[in-house]
Amino acid sequence: MRIPRVLTATMLAVGLAGISVPVSAATSTTAAAGQYVALGDSYASGTGAGDYSDTACTRSRNAYPQLWADANAPGSFTFAACGGAKIPDVLADQVEHLGSGTTLVSLSIGGNDSGFASTMLSCKYSTLSACERALDTAAEYVRDELPGELDQLYATVRDRAPGAHVVVVGYPHLYKEGGLCLGGLSSAKRTAVNKGSDLLNATIAGRAAAAGFAFADGRPAFAGHEICTSDPWISDSNVHPTAEGHEKAYLPALEAAVPAG
Repeated sequence: MRIPRVLTATMLAVGLAGISVPVSAATSTTAAAGQYVALGDSYASGTGAGDYSDTACTRSRNAYPQLWADANAPGSFTFAACGGAKIPDVLADQVEHLGSGTTLVSLSIGGNDSGFASTMLSCKYSTLSACERALDTAAEYVRDELPGELDQLYATVRDRAPGAHVVVVGYPHLYKEGGLCLGGLSSAKRTAVNKGSDLLNATIAGRAAAAGFAFADGRPAFAGHEICTSDPWISDSNVHPTAEGHEKAYLPALEAAVPAG
């Protein structure tokens, strides 16, 4: 079997998985109490989590940004994340909500830019070789183009919110590896998809660190609760975190990355 090129990112992913960047004391005392803005794509908006406050962007009341705001009562909360968003959408429609008074920003982006939807369709409904080709195409973009696009976005976020503590939230492994997955992907496909996630997360974590941002890793947060486990927090039908996944995985990951006020 041909090994997808995404496997070459494994060591890089392991090395960057736990990146977290310290913040200043001034930021630490104001992040929770001040102005919180949530940016990003469907993994931030809560697509698949139900109870939507905005169906056009699938913003869910069960999504981790809303749950964090409910629990911490910041002075203001702007939920700008939108399902389907790519980096140009965040730049065009979401960063305008940032300002000099913003104290906390969460951001999940990059999956759609790398062709998440089409790649998953290829892996779910086509052959292993078609899945690997789609992952190779995505990996080429993630290696060659995504870093520069993230640098531009992160610089814009910092410019617009110079005093904010910024948490970049990563993506989970979608599938349990090994064993049977009745009605799901083959073991080889599941492994290949997860390795693609490793490359994406490694790239995002690396650029977040370069920007001085914290990185909340979604992989350990969802470990043991991927698709094909006995208690999945990711839906097999839409390949997005469920309400339980946002509450039990993403929310604690965000909380751990936000300094105590």
